[in-house]
Amino acid sequence: MPASYDAIILGAGAAGLMCAARAAQRGKRVLVLERAEKPGKKILISGGGRCNFTNIGAGPANYLSSNPHFAKSALARYTARDFLELVESYGIAWHEKTLGQLFCDGSAKQIVAMLLEECAKGDVAVRCGEDVASVERDDGFAVTTQAGTYTAPALVIATGGPSIPKMGATGFAYDLARQFGLKVVEPRPALVPLTLGGEEVLFRDISGVSAPVVTTAGKTSFAEAALFTHRGLSGPAILQASSYWRPGEPLFVDFLPERSAEWLLDAKRANPRTGLRTLVREALPARLADILVDKLGIDGDLGNLTDKALRSAGERLKRWQFHPNGTEGFAKAEVTMGGIATSELSSKTMEAKRIPGLYAIGEAVDVTGWLGGYNFQWAWASGVAAGDAL
Repeated sequence: MPASYDAIILGAGAAGLMCAARAAQRGKRVLVLERAEKPGKKILISGGGRCNFTNIGAGPANYLSSNPHFAKSALARYTARDFLELVESYGIAWHEKTLGQLFCDGSAKQIVAMLLEECAKGDVAVRCGEDVASVERDDGFAVTTQAGTYTAPALVIATGGPSIPKMGATGFAYDLARQFGLKVVEPRPALVPLTLGGEEVLFRDISGVSAPVVTTAGKTSFAEAALFTHRGLSGPAILQASSYWRPGEPLFVDFLPERSAEWLLDAKRANPRTGLRTLVREALPARLADILVDKLGIDGDLGNLTDKALRSAGERLKRWQFHPNGTEGFAKAEVTMGGIATSELSSKTMEAKRIPGLYAIGEAVDVTGWLGGYNFQWAWASGVAAGDAL
């Protein structure tokens, strides 16, 4: 006889464990199946091993989705403050970094241990190292792994997206969704470094150089650090912009966010004997300054340069156009954009509208947060929404 439960959750990541704990503490018999050898693998590597577990400012505006309103319900009902209360109830020390990002003082292992303890309170069965061979639906759901078959009236897809495949990530959630006739928004890498080609290959020569900038992709801007790499552009400002950038479009970088476009003219009036290269080197890392001045095509003492040329140079440094030729793909993407279409799901319960008992949560769904703890907050909030509904 197959082992039977009230709910089977596929995936022991942030969303899956949160959902399991919530449902089990309401008295449900819950099974979590995880193909990796241990739970919470992505949690453990996040935030440099310290887990950027939420963002205190998390709200619907920090998420991308085909339906920007979809995330509102879950995020409103389980907030960053709610998760912080849970963290503090376990005595886990934390600190706030820039822009509302909350990290463990110690280790991401504390967050995984907390989630497993929450699951233990409800006697959740967590089985790792089990690969799903098939999922069938009749009266309920039957999930078969190499260890046997399990049945339940409810099934939760919490297997994430294909970002970071070396961690074992796959597109399994989408295969399962399609099996049940649910639409999938084309997945693509998000929070991912961008690559440069053509004449912009020059910038690869300054690999390792970083600077505080403002990046703009489409209509969205981010003020954080950009990092030049041996393949192109990375750093928080670039990763954020990558979610909004589309192939073929330019990416704009303001290298001097603290200065006006007229700053070179002001400097000329104050000290006409100052060299342009010297001035830009004072404002930016030397290697970056040199490459930008070379690209501007003007040099020499400010007093010998026309106001028109200096104004044009100032404007270019404030709105430098890059033309990325691609991204570094799912291998380097922190998360996946796209996924199971929100039009198929209830925003209140995360249940599929046309398949009673089937739920999808976390990164598997077409809701993608900014860098900085937002994707974890979506995992917690969507996990709670489904856990309370099971």
